[in-house]
Amino acid sequence: MDIQKKIEELGLFLPACPKPLASYVPANRIDNLIYVSGQLPSIKGDLGSYVGSVPSSMSPEVAARAAGLCLLNSIAAAMSVLQPGETLKLVQMQGFIQSDPDFHEQAAILNGASNLAVKIFERNGYHARTAVGVSSLPKNAVVELSCIFQVIADESKFTGRNDWLL
Repeated sequence: MDIQKKIEELGLFLPACPKPLASYVPANRIDNLIYVSGQLPSIKGDLGSYVGSVPSSMSPEVAARAAGLCLLNSIAAAMSVLQPGETLKLVQMQGFIQSDPDFHEQAAILNGASNLAVKIFERNGYHARTAVGVSSLPKNAVVELSCIFQVIADESKFTGRNDWLL
């Protein structure tokens, strides 16, 4: 699977691998797993309007789009440590949503990233996940996403047991 081509077919673009904000790496590969550091909904380091809490500063729909951008940044970070001929399977996603105290729909926000993952990776996009509401995030971002990917040398060797989802 050509991940970049699939992203472009969806009318999106794969950003450059985001630069870390401190002393860490964007992605750390251990054998066939890639652990991606928390990614913000930024383009070239700029959060644009994706700041503040849901729903007082931003609608849930806009925050869900921000979660999708976090996923694209996570994919870019993971791809920075891939070798030619390898592709990715999303294993786990952890989303942190800056929320007002009375907001309880964090899972709906994270659906912006989960649904996009399935569109990009198809069967390799189904994943375990956690959605957590928090009072603040770095740079006042509305959402932060951390992912774990499995490296697959040959897509026909799908290792998951999610066939029942298709």
